[in-house]
Parts: sequence; C-alpha cells; structure tokens
Amino acid sequence: MTGTVSADTGSRVRVWAWRIAFVAAVALQLYGVYAPREAGPHVGIPQIDKVAHCFLFAAVAFTGTKVGLPARWLLGALVANAVVSELVQHWLLPRRDGDPFDALADVAGVALGAWLARYGPSRVGRRTP
Repeated sequence: MTGTVSADTGSRVRVWAWRIAFVAAVALQLYGVYAPREAGPHVGIPQIDKVAHCFLFAAVAFTGTKVGLPARWLLGALVANAVVSELVQHWLLPRRDGDPFDALADVAGVALGAWLARYGPSRVGRRTP
C-alpha cells in the first residue's frame, strides 16, 4: 500500500512542478517581450536576442505541452503572440522596436519546444502508443 501512496504523491508533485514551471515560463516570456525596455543585459554578441526569443517561446511551448494543454491551441496562441508582441513593440512601446526576425525566432522556439516535448530525452525508452 505504501508503494501506491508514494507513487501517487510523486505523480502529484511532478504535475505541480510542471504547472509551476509553465507559469514561470509564461511570466518570463511576457516580461521579455512586453517590458517597456529591452529586457536583459547588453552583452555585445550580435543577434543574441534571437537566441533569447527562441528560448523564451520554446520554454512556454515545452512546459505547456508537458502540463497537458491542447497543443493546437497552445502553439497557435504562441505563434499569434510572436506576431502581436512585435507589433506592440513597434507601435506602442517607444523604447522598443519590432523586429520581424524576432518573430521568426519566436516561431522557431515554439517549434523547438513542441518537438522537445514530444521527442525529447524524457521520451527515450518509453513506448509510444
């Protein structure tokens, strides 16, 4: 009986860990793309912001998929947010500028996060139905 209880407890902890990770990823992503000023330090590496954009959107796509959100809705909302965030930066945030290449990096991040959630290391050794 204790094996069942501990397995159930471990499962609940994992579910809550993924939920917390998803909320944190969403908060970080929204801050990164909608902050009045460009987030993060200027490190002097050309186009490093594209890597940040890709990572932020990949994290939300990955954790959202792990939480169990419907992929069609989650990924569609993320792609829409990629475009809208750049338009908001261009038109509404005077200290930011919209960049279509940032939107492409965002969409690449969405694809990367979805791919990792489906085929990444946690799937190794498991049978897929």
